[in-house]
Amino acid sequence: MDRPTPLVPLRYVPIGGRGPEDVVVDGRGRVLTGVADGRVLRLDGLTDPAGPRIEVLADTGGRPLGLEPLPDGGLLVCDAVRGLLRVGPERGAVQVLATAVAGEGLRFCSNAVALSDGSVYVTVSSRSHPLEHWLADIVEHTGTGRLLRLPPGGGAPEVLLEGLQFANGLAAGAGEAFLVLAETGARRLTRYWLTGPRAGGSEPFAEDLPGMPDNLWRADGGGPIWVALAGPRVPPLELLHRGRPALRRAAGRLAVHASYRPVGATGVLAVDDEGRIVHHLIRRHPRFRMVTSVCVADGVLVLGSLWERGVAVCGAPA
Repeated sequence: MDRPTPLVPLRYVPIGGRGPEDVVVDGRGRVLTGVADGRVLRLDGLTDPAGPRIEVLADTGGRPLGLEPLPDGGLLVCDAVRGLLRVGPERGAVQVLATAVAGEGLRFCSNAVALSDGSVYVTVSSRSHPLEHWLADIVEHTGTGRLLRLPPGGGAPEVLLEGLQFANGLAAGAGEAFLVLAETGARRLTRYWLTGPRAGGSEPFAEDLPGMPDNLWRADGGGPIWVALAGPRVPPLELLHRGRPALRRAAGRLAVHASYRPVGATGVLAVDDEGRIVHHLIRRHPRFRMVTSVCVADGVLVLGSLWERGVAVCGAPA
């Protein structure tokens, strides 16, 4: 698909917290998200004229980012402060699953996916910068992102891939034969093979995307992989990425103190299992900025954002 189609906004839903960075759907079609003060929220009835019902599931005591519902009603939470957590289905009990990998603290845990065999895969966006300095990592182009695996039943995580450019969203491919992960800093999706003769290897899945990919989401029943585009392509930034490491490090130090404000268009993609774009929706000069996640619930698109104090509900493509 070469030509984008309009992203049609339907309503903005305040949720009483800032930065619903990831939005996912539980087994009953309700939307789950985490906000900056540490709360994990459940949003029910986003399309109801009277407004949604908002329930607090848990408080992680950190900063929840990527979420992954579990078959037993529990929830995996990637917490940028505390590591990989599990929220139980009863009374929001929070269990710590991993805080370190290979003798190093699990800094900037970003996204997770649980497979049918009980294994859990996790992305780490950066080993150099914490969440509050995410822009510095993008500017510096550190390439310190990782893909991790926790074996079924728990245990210490192992490193599967290193050198990723701000590893972010994660989703399983058809039949769980591979994973797709977003490299925000490289504007690409990467495939990591789980089965077959290429198991343990990685390759580009979709490159030169029209924006910076963030969280990924796929419905339990299949369908395309939805990709949130957190920001547009920035040619001067790409030129800097081709420069010398010392120059990038200096620019990254400046970015730590820079005042960031999202600009440009709001966009989302959907890709099939061959990496082909099947939907590209865009809205220029939007009021809802920095889309970091997208899911489909009750027949509409629900957008999350690291920046906003609510979620956006938009029309879904046919």
